[in-house]
Amino acid sequence: MNDTLYLQLDQNIEVHHPHVYLQDIARLSCTNAKLLNRLRVLPVANLDPEKPGRYVMTAMDLVDLIQKKEPELTITHIGEPDFILTYKKTGASHQLFHIVKTAFVCLISFFGAAFSIMTFNTDADVGKLFRQIYEQVTGSVSNGFTILEFTYSVGLGLGVLFFFNHFSRVKITSDPSPMQVQMRIYEDQVNSTVIEDINRKQAAEHQEPS
Repeated sequence: MNDTLYLQLDQNIEVHHPHVYLQDIARLSCTNAKLLNRLRVLPVANLDPEKPGRYVMTAMDLVDLIQKKEPELTITHIGEPDFILTYKKTGASHQLFHIVKTAFVCLISFFGAAFSIMTFNTDADVGKLFRQIYEQVTGSVSNGFTILEFTYSVGLGLGVLFFFNHFSRVKITSDPSPMQVQMRIYEDQVNSTVIEDINRKQAAEHQEPS
């Protein structure tokens, strides 16, 4: 009876070394331990160390490599038919770049959100509305720093925290935040677009007359 190898792939796999082995990009399962250990160190790709980026591969590429190594092995593929190999170099300079980029995005998000809130309040004239409500309820003239402005400011901050579902590393509920959901949707769309573009380029190259 032939051995069976179960091969599971994600849509986007990140590696940090140009010499890529099967165990780096796939989850493998096989009852034959010796066979499994041989396949773990099967070379899959040798990337250019100076060219980090995205490389599209297919599950059939891996199946062909494995069958050349183990022709009598039965392979059961689980997961994505096409996947992206994302090669990123590691180092102190890259970590510093990520820190600076994260800080920049945080500043842009903070000031952008503050600007949006201020423009909404100005457009809706919330200050005038609060003054009118305060004068109608209390009979006194508002100085612009009343309980209405205070509760509105506190409620706005709490609303943002509850909407994004976490503060620092503490999550309010176990559900993913709306930002996490949108980021995953965006990531899936980017991966699908990259794979589709590469497939179309390869198809066009094959159709060109030699």
